Amino acid sequence: MKDTLHNLFRYKAWANDQLLTALARLGDNSPITTLAIKALSHTYVVDRIFAAHIRREAHAYRSANLSEMPTLEALATDLRKSDGEYVDYVSTLDLAQLAERIDFAFTDGAPGRMSREEMLMHVVTHGTGHRGQISAVMLLNSVPPAKDGFTTYLHEAQASTRGRVAA
Repeated sequence: MKDTLHNLFRYKAWANDQLLTALARLGDNSPITTLAIKALSHTYVVDRIFAAHIRREAHAYRSANLSEMPTLEALATDLRKSDGEYVDYVSTLDLAQLAERIDFAFTDGAPGRMSREEMLMHVVTHGTGHRGQISAVMLLNSVPPAKDGFTTYLHEAQASTRGRVAA
């Protein structure tokens, strides 16, 4: 599972980068970009909340949403940094650490208990869902969505081991 998690977090970083690059081409004044910033800033906050939980650290977030939206440029910087931290972090975990259950509180105060592995899977799937929402908005506005498939990532990132010629 450790290798799978590492691949999934590298994929998450790649897919976020693909989307952020596509949004940058649309510009800050695009209504698609405005909606995407709301969704991506939410995923960023959730990523940071769970980064604290998996390390048994406190965080300052009282909500999974920001009260003020960042610029796309600032959000892109923060999201890319966060993604890099997750890629590095999952490479350090052993099976016992992945299985360890951790008690925490959700932002509404409700108690939670999840294994580190479950929390990491939540971070991956949560971001995937919101990228899908943004892709749907792009399609509805006749804008081609960013590449975001796991299979596309694997065949680009590992072209030589998957029978492909690197692009």
